[in-house]
Amino acid sequence: MHAAVFFRRLPALLAGCALLCAAVLFLIDAPHYAECIRDGISLWAVSVLPSAFPFLFFMSLFSSLPLFAALARLLAPAAKRIFRIGGEGACILLLSLLSGYPVGARLVGSLQAQGGLSEKECFRLACLCSTSGPAFLIGAVGSAMWRSPAAGCILFASHVTGVLLPCLVFRGKQKRAGTMPGMTRRPLSLQEAMQGAVLSVLCVGGMIAIFYLFGQMLSDMGIFSFLTAPLPADLRPAAAGILQGLLEMTAGCAALAARQTPFALAATCFLVTFGGLCALCQQLSFLQPAGIKTLPFLLVKLIQGILAAAVCLLLCLIFGVQ
Repeated sequence: MHAAVFFRRLPALLAGCALLCAAVLFLIDAPHYAECIRDGISLWAVSVLPSAFPFLFFMSLFSSLPLFAALARLLAPAAKRIFRIGGEGACILLLSLLSGYPVGARLVGSLQAQGGLSEKECFRLACLCSTSGPAFLIGAVGSAMWRSPAAGCILFASHVTGVLLPCLVFRGKQKRAGTMPGMTRRPLSLQEAMQGAVLSVLCVGGMIAIFYLFGQMLSDMGIFSFLTAPLPADLRPAAAGILQGLLEMTAGCAALAARQTPFALAATCFLVTFGGLCALCQQLSFLQPAGIKTLPFLLVKLIQGILAAAVCLLLCLIFGVQ
């Protein structure tokens, strides 16, 4: 019995030890790690804030307006037939595909809080709306990091396929159509929409800065070097990039872009689809209050990431992307 209690509490114990270790390291070399936090905040301010904040504000308002309800009713038949989600869910899926993390999770959590989703539909929609946007994949990763818009297009196509296909396969049985709750929600005021968008984007920025710091601490402690030591020397930088990307995907994508190989692009596709711990925490901060369980969601994200990487590698071979 005592052993069972110990193993049940082990994750919390390990997390506590890791946080204490991080705090001690920060105190030992505060100027260095304060600079890392500034770099993380700069990454957020330059790459995330300009695109995420307007979408969070605009879409929070739009999702409470009668036009959104009308569009939801228009999309409802196709959405229920294809993914077993309602029309509002189809609207959120479209917005997520256009804007990326964490807009979809934010809107799913908001819709669930207002009584617009069943438990199963909420989980299915959370998995569907866990996407990165074309601006990041085609612009930032493809054009800027890989110097190839074609690589960015392959990334985006593979990413969307990897996210949608498992949800299509495991969509469940068709249920009798009924009146969907949540269609007559109270419109948000400008103040409520602005407050929600500001708090959400600040939460995202804080997580990016913290996970950027954690990655630097692990690198300084030699953890990445230790884990990649058994690999051939020419594979170690890419492996270190994957490990770094599992914490914060943007840094991992930049490291993998230096390889310029189909396998590196496929690994990049895995990272942006799985999301990395930082992006996952951003999403779960909105989804857990909506009742989404962490382990099932992580399992779905892992399946989506592996499938997206396989599709990306196949497309690279078909189109001859080097």
